[in-house]
Parts: sequence; C-alpha cells; structure tokens
Amino acid sequence: MTDPTKPAVRLTELRKSFGAFEVLKGISLEAMEGDVVSILGASGSGKSTMLRCINMLEMPDSGQIEVGVEAIRLTKAGGTDKRQLQRLRASIGMVFQNFNLWSHMTILENLIEAPIHVQKRPRADCVAEAEALLEKVGIAEKRNHYPAHLSGGQQQRAAIARALAQHPKVMLFDEPTSALDPELVGEVLRVMRALAEEGRTMLVVTHEMSFARDVSSKIVFLHKGAIEVEGSPQDMFAAGGSDCFRQFLSGGNGLN
Repeated sequence: MTDPTKPAVRLTELRKSFGAFEVLKGISLEAMEGDVVSILGASGSGKSTMLRCINMLEMPDSGQIEVGVEAIRLTKAGGTDKRQLQRLRASIGMVFQNFNLWSHMTILENLIEAPIHVQKRPRADCVAEAEALLEKVGIAEKRNHYPAHLSGGQQQRAAIARALAQHPKVMLFDEPTSALDPELVGEVLRVMRALAEEGRTMLVVTHEMSFARDVSSKIVFLHKGAIEVEGSPQDMFAAGGSDCFRQFLSGGNGLN
C-alpha cells in the first residue's frame, strides 16, 4: 500500500554540468508515494538529465537525492557507495525512450535476468511473475520472441514489464513514447495509465500533454535547467503556470 504522506523521491539543490555548460541549476523536487509527476519542458531544458541523475546513470555534481528513507551519499571522488548504488537501482524502475531491451535475449529472458542474477530470487518464481507481467501489459504471446520481432509499442510494453519485474518503489519514464509511430503511442499510454491507477509512484518525462493533464497529480515545467513552475494539472492547464509555460503549450506542444 502506498502512503501519500510519505516522500518517495526528494531532490534537493541538484546540480549537474557537462564541461562549462550547467544543465541542472539547483533542482529541488518532491514526489510522494503514489504521485504521478509529469516533467515537461523544451528540448535541452534538463528533463532527461534530471531523471538519469535520480538513479545515477548520470552522476550529479552536488545536491542530495533521497529515495524513500535512504539518502544517496556522493563521495568526494564524484561517485557513490557501490552497495548503496546497487540498492538504489534495484528500487527504481527505468523505462527509456529507445526501449534498451537486450537484443540477444527473448522477451521472457529480458524480464527474468535481473530478478534472478541481481536480486537472487528463485528462477521459478521469476518466470511465473514475468509471465503474469507480460499478460498484464498485453504481450503474453510474445514471451519467446526476440525484441527485433516486436513492434516498437510491444517492445516498450516489454520494457515496462521488465522494470516492474524488479519490484521498484519508483518508476522513471524518459520520453517513453517519443520513438514510437503515432498509432503505437496509445497502447503504451494505456499501460502507464493503468499503473497510475494502481497507485504506482511515477516520474514521467513526456510530450504527451493529454497524459500529463489527465493522469498526473503534479506537473513540473523545466526551463533552462531550473524548475520554472510546478502545480496541479488543473492549475497549470487552466491558464496557470507562467508566461514561459503558456508559450511552451502554444508553441506546438498543446493538448492533444
């Protein structure tokens, strides 16, 4: 059961630069258990970098990341404790723009790899749960197929099932529909909506404004590496937010 009074993810003054270019300029953000936070912004605003810093695919320069009750410790050498990093990544499910499935494994093998070899769970249990997850996302019949034999929408649904197989506390989605043909977007969004209805904590970088409006509990708008404005979908889409956010919506990024 989720507890909406407990923080699931908290970022405090998160900063990240690539060379002289500061991508994240002191990001502070909180998501409670069961929240669906849609992260919006133009290309280059820092959305994906912020998401990748949460599970340390990108190492922040400074600031603090808390997942549940655990604060991530950054070392002086610019890294983090390896055992803590392993715990962190086991508690966070990540869904990428380009699926990132292992091409040499069947869909079922993709789902059971981490639970068996990283989490050391019994194979029979992992297989049973993986089959149930594939049924849940509507591709049970593809269990023995390789990723190349699936459509983009099917691959992304398999990637969501693979993330769920790790029993994550938080799900991160980095533009999960942007690489899909338009007719395949809906099947992925339906799965994401169902997860939101289950009470999953989700941080979603997206350009799908109808999803952000209808499913989110919070909208966060990034502009030039900082949170320009945040609020409820009702407030943000009812002529709220900021001038910059309204320009973003009117500049070809409006509601579907």
